[in-house]
Amino acid sequence: MGEPVTRAEAALHVAPQGAFDAVDPPDWEGILDCVHCGICLPACPTYRVLGQEMDSPRGRLYLMRAAAEGRIGLSENFVLHMDRCLGCRGCETACPSGVPFGRLLEEVRGQIERRVPRPLSRRLLGRLILGTFPNRRRLALALGLLRLYQGSGLRRLARASGVLRAFPRLAAMERLLPPLGGAAAAVPARLEPEGPSRGTVALLTGCVQTLLFPEVNAATARLLARAGYTVLTPSGQGCCGALHVHWGDREAARRLARVTVTALGGADWVVTNAAGCGTALRDYGHLLPDDPAARDLSSRVRDVTELLAAALPEPRQPLPLTVTYHEPCHLAHGQRVREAPRALLRAIPGLRIVELPESDLCCGSAGVYNLLEPEIAGRLLALKLDRIVETGAEVVVSGNPGCLLQLRMGLAERGLAVRAHHPVELLAWSVEGPR
Repeated sequence: MGEPVTRAEAALHVAPQGAFDAVDPPDWEGILDCVHCGICLPACPTYRVLGQEMDSPRGRLYLMRAAAEGRIGLSENFVLHMDRCLGCRGCETACPSGVPFGRLLEEVRGQIERRVPRPLSRRLLGRLILGTFPNRRRLALALGLLRLYQGSGLRRLARASGVLRAFPRLAAMERLLPPLGGAAAAVPARLEPEGPSRGTVALLTGCVQTLLFPEVNAATARLLARAGYTVLTPSGQGCCGALHVHWGDREAARRLARVTVTALGGADWVVTNAAGCGTALRDYGHLLPDDPAARDLSSRVRDVTELLAAALPEPRQPLPLTVTYHEPCHLAHGQRVREAPRALLRAIPGLRIVELPESDLCCGSAGVYNLLEPEIAGRLLALKLDRIVETGAEVVVSGNPGCLLQLRMGLAERGLAVRAHHPVELLAWSVEGPR
């Protein structure tokens, strides 16, 4: 095993591959940008709860460089520390050197997914998640089975028997599942603006949002129309590929991205109300570097709060609630959207907003992280719940479906009388009244 080269020495030769192959290797210059200053450490959730250097961004970058230089392989230990990362990108916000850690991690996970044998349980979970969400027919079937599971008493029986304890990842998935009602009405394919037109928006309805939070999509479309936008909900859209990128299945992510680019192209803005999806769309130019349409779409992506904060619908009625705001990682760190959701909330009369300590620290959801690493995710959720309790809030607001599922599960299990909602829901209550 050789000695690490200096940055100056590294710059003199072509980027090495080492343990990585030529298919989407992590960017060598990006790895070298890390100066190992340690400023990222307090911003890293896994370092906060585990306290190990190799579970920090600095430690993981050291492992990436060692693998690129051929000093280590894609060993079990290497994979462990990459798997433990939430991909929250909090380190990117903290980093003074601009290390693109999120993209490096995604590229490394692509290498691992293609080349490292995985346990059967993980492979089966991957097939279940990645094989269901992009396929609307399978998704509809899964939804029907889940309703049957809840309504027939099977859920109570499974929990009472303790059978799920033998399958921790399945148990984590079952705990996250909220009560499912009947099928919700689809968002109209087109909504005309009220008042002078501000342009057109193409709404990404998403997988989890459509399945579990249809009221958020409906409120998003209505409020955008009230704000003056023509709202298009293209029928050809499907999964944006965000889950596949997190998992490491980059080829499937590219296929889904191309479909999404075709479906959502043509509008002035592409609007998302799910932070993880928004980050994925904004990264399409990197995922599909040779596709001008992908780069163009990436430049037109906006979170719904950005448009609504700039063009608030009227009139707005008082909403006498105390709320706090949990920042989704991929909105705060991935898209750098921090002020717009707060501005939207401040514009609601009667709303008392209490700042959440460590509002941008990950809640443990992180795509499917809470299914893959339920123990670490649970520790992060406990930290988040403690901070929410400190605020005395009646409602915690967050703009990502994964965060809402995680928070609602934790609040219910702790017996806390706190609700979790998307910010557009609160704005809709103020503009339209409770539904």
